[in-house]
Amino acid sequence: MSERAVPFHCPYCGEEDLRPAERTEKVPGAAWWCASCLRTFVVTFVGIGVPDSPTQTTGAQS
Repeated sequence: MSERAVPFHCPYCGEEDLRPAERTEKVPGAAWWCASCLRTFVVTFVGIGVPDSPTQTTGAQS
C-alpha cells in the first residue's frame, strides 16, 4: 500500500482536478491542491469500523 491515498474529488467543490501539493512550512505532507477552488486539503484515515460513542465508553446512563 502506498503512503498517499488518492482522493477522487475535492471535498469542497466536488471537482476532479486535484494535484499533490508541494510540501512547505504551512503545508504538511500528503496534501492535495484543487485547481478549481484553489483549496489545499489533507485526507486522514481514522480507522475501520464504527467509532465508539460516549455512551459505549462511559456506560449508559438513565
